[in-house]
Amino acid sequence: MSAPLLTPAELEAQLRAIGAERYHNLHPFHRLLHGGKLSKGQVQAWALNRYYYQASIPAKDASLLARLPSTALRREWRRRLEDHDGDGTKPGGVERWLVLTRGLGLEDEYVTSLRGLLPATRFAVDAYVHFVRERTVLEAVASSLTEMFSPAIISERVSGMLRAYDFVDEATLAYFTPRLTQAPQDVEFALGYVTREARTREEQEAVLGALRFKCDLLWAQLDALHHAYVSPGLPPPGAFVP
Repeated sequence: MSAPLLTPAELEAQLRAIGAERYHNLHPFHRLLHGGKLSKGQVQAWALNRYYYQASIPAKDASLLARLPSTALRREWRRRLEDHDGDGTKPGGVERWLVLTRGLGLEDEYVTSLRGLLPATRFAVDAYVHFVRERTVLEAVASSLTEMFSPAIISERVSGMLRAYDFVDEATLAYFTPRLTQAPQDVEFALGYVTREARTREEQEAVLGALRFKCDLLWAQLDALHHAYVSPGLPPPGAFVP
């Protein structure tokens, strides 16, 4: 006998439980980052590798935008593109991330060239873009729901880094301020969409699987950073060396 359909509230509770267990705020690398235990070079490595994730978000959103079936859905997702790419009058998240890497002493050309990227970062981020492009619209939207947990990690990150590192300031970390309001807006739409549109238990399980996948790839990126720059500290050939 198949499992019964979850109510919207039950589905949301299971989504939130995934975040409580798997979200990357729990990763040891983030504990070190937010606790002021990393060197400047290690923070540079984190920011450099995270740039590829930030810069790829508009690409994955654009691939989903092309598949959305209604004007209302496309309008909503187009706003996300502007949040990350900017609209020509104000900078988006990608440009603000370069303010962060620049403030850490990395040159824009080096960051955007991706020459120092960890292979595992590239594989994980490319897998995310591929997932959103190839899976159902429902799964693609559900994979964005890690945003449910991001305001807490942003607050922890900004306060911890400002307190612990003399090489960052509020201007350096300005990327994160707009996300405190953008992320809840994104979640309100995406959570409403998946709890409304997942009409079978199979679809609900696909939604839960999509969020697990997203949490796993975020975790994998930090595994790679920890291995390369913390313990055992073995950056692969071609990767950034502090």
